[in-house]
Amino acid sequence: MSTASPTTDTQKRSFTTSAAVYVNERTSIAGFIKELGRKAFPDHWSFLLGEVALFSFVVILISGTFLTFFFQASMAEVHYDGSYVPLKGVEMSVAMASTLDISFDVRGGLFVRQMHHWAALLFVAAIGLHMLRIYFTGAFRKPREFNWVIGFTLFILAMAEGFTGYSLPDDLLSGNGLRIIDGLVKGIPVIGTWTSFLIFGGEFPGTQIVGRLYSLHIMILPALVIAFIALHLVFVVVHKHTQYAGPGKTQQNAVGPPILPIYAAKAGGFFFIIFGVIALIAALFTINPIWNYGPYDPSPVSAGTQPDWYIGFADGALRLIPPGWEFVWLDRTWSFNIIVPLVAIGIFIVLVLMYPFIEAWITGDKREHHIADRPRNAPTRTAIGAAGVTFYAGLWAAASSDILATHFWLTMEGVIHALQAVVVIGPFIAYFITKRVCIALQKKDREIVLHGYESGRIVRLPGGEYIEVHEPLDEYDRWRLVSFESYAPLMIRPNARGKITAGQRFRASLSRWFFEDRIAPVTKGELESGHGEHH
Repeated sequence: MSTASPTTDTQKRSFTTSAAVYVNERTSIAGFIKELGRKAFPDHWSFLLGEVALFSFVVILISGTFLTFFFQASMAEVHYDGSYVPLKGVEMSVAMASTLDISFDVRGGLFVRQMHHWAALLFVAAIGLHMLRIYFTGAFRKPREFNWVIGFTLFILAMAEGFTGYSLPDDLLSGNGLRIIDGLVKGIPVIGTWTSFLIFGGEFPGTQIVGRLYSLHIMILPALVIAFIALHLVFVVVHKHTQYAGPGKTQQNAVGPPILPIYAAKAGGFFFIIFGVIALIAALFTINPIWNYGPYDPSPVSAGTQPDWYIGFADGALRLIPPGWEFVWLDRTWSFNIIVPLVAIGIFIVLVLMYPFIEAWITGDKREHHIADRPRNAPTRTAIGAAGVTFYAGLWAAASSDILATHFWLTMEGVIHALQAVVVIGPFIAYFITKRVCIALQKKDREIVLHGYESGRIVRLPGGEYIEVHEPLDEYDRWRLVSFESYAPLMIRPNARGKITAGQRFRASLSRWFFEDRIAPVTKGELESGHGEHH
């Protein structure tokens, strides 16, 4: 039995130390790692949604790198001669044939391809849920407004990345999706036809679209996504995480485990959990079986073909427009059945992108915020979010209008009319109900703070009166229920010329609407009075 000599161990340590010093002198990485390791990360489960998005993107990169070795982005026509017998001899593009080869002839190809697709779906879903968490807790406020813009831009890029990948196999589903995009582009007044020719390299489907989408999918869009993720993480380090209110948590004092080594170890384990779950889903559930659809052919009309869920809102918007919204003017056809959905979706995207700045302008709030709001304590913001989610969900459901009609034995017209009502009227109903619920929950919190929880125990007083004994709140629960701020509408003040402009009046009216029906937090005097009454 032999052991290493002390001299050898010393030499190894000396080499390691020298290498570390050499790298640090040229990169100053030690200071960065020390500063990064000291950052605290909140331990609430909702903060893991961003990690799910990040780790699923890593899975996308790993699986996508494997697929690039076998996929051929060409629309040249060939006769399929692979292992899948039902399509033998069928004419198709090289892109379609290589995708079939990946699925049936490359060892592990179908598994990796399905991992890639499921990870892409999870990536978009995780970003969406992460954005909703940020919105409903007010984590987008100063100084994090630009991080909200970066995050939402990432969401748009993720959808574009998913759509370009979904369109590459040149099968019936992807061809129909590209045909819809072609129709949308051609519906743009004046420039639509020329833009379509530019994108497709001629009349649809052209001969270059798969190659162009492939370049977008594996180079341009991933580079942008990686750049925006890096920028997003830099802002997270600079601004620190928001956190939920509680004892010991202040605007300046972040509470949670440090990134190094505790949180880094947890994150590493969580990555392998995400990787394993995606692999399990890919092994058990088939997705996008292109061999069942066959190559793209514009002649058949296939019922039940649906886009991936995240892009369905655009298809749904087209389906909900009533017929006859087009006319000829100046020798051109103006297709408002396409223009209106494009404009509506564009306005919706811009409003979501700019919401932090819009809210700051309405409220006049210029302070920094590091404590996350409970959604009920910002009823108007929460109600606006519920209205936006209802609008998006209505468009999303409309993309499956034919499926809803056939599966539930309904008329197509009835489904369309119902979804039109959901998209137009639903957001107003959702806004009203959500705001009422938030205010009711605030009133309940106020009652609990003043009088405690109902215990269910009834006692009789000496005078014969029966009362229910209430259990007092502990320090943490009381802190959580009372630690929010009440904002008042903006006051209209004359400008330097002593005048009140129309813009000031408009802003003041929006401020009154934003803060109406608010519930003020419990004051110290009310709390002491309530405790005295309780005792």
